[in-house]
Amino acid sequence: MMNGQGRVSPGSAAPTEERGCSWLNIWVFLICALAIKAAIGTLCLWLVVPFCHSSDQPSALQQQFSEWECDSAVPQGTDRGWMCCPKGWRRFQGSCYFLSTDTMNCAESAENCTGMGSQLVVITSKAEQDFLYKQGTQPPSRENFYIGLFEDDVGQWQWVDKTPYNVNATFWRNEEPAPGHTENCTVMYVPERNLNNWNDVPPTGKHHRICEAAAVTV
Repeated sequence: MMNGQGRVSPGSAAPTEERGCSWLNIWVFLICALAIKAAIGTLCLWLVVPFCHSSDQPSALQQQFSEWECDSAVPQGTDRGWMCCPKGWRRFQGSCYFLSTDTMNCAESAENCTGMGSQLVVITSKAEQDFLYKQGTQPPSRENFYIGLFEDDVGQWQWVDKTPYNVNATFWRNEEPAPGHTENCTVMYVPERNLNNWNDVPPTGKHHRICEAAAVTV
């Protein structure tokens, strides 16, 4: 109700157009806020994916690399949407693999993997062996790759992460491993052209290496 001086009387409603403008401003603010949040989320996903979940403690692998590649092939039941590996590494199931182009001896290879927050690869299935064999045959041409299997004592083989050694789940070449304890490191011999391509070798030999670490799920 308007009084005689053209003012709104106490208790009367404000003009409809003013109330509509106020609600419009609120919606504009909310839409802008959501747009900014989405933009930050996208930036987080593609630039620094493993560090987007601030509540998570970064792994040793995450601390070593700033560039990552991710895909959405995640296990059923996970509450996250991407699996990520450092750029240049290859992912298979829940692991990331680095196949080197340079060569080192056995101890240096193990140390190099550890320094990157990983370990020499531990192969636990035919599918994993097949994947790594195929990766090893891709350019550049390479012959031997150190893996994480060592002979602690004569005939006593041990994986670097203490995974139990199962002779029925190994991929030795014919007549390997050789007897004795002078060849106490293991390589994957790519030219064999089949899955049974492990050789035991002296620790002083310089070969390529395969490092493995758990993929980062975000």
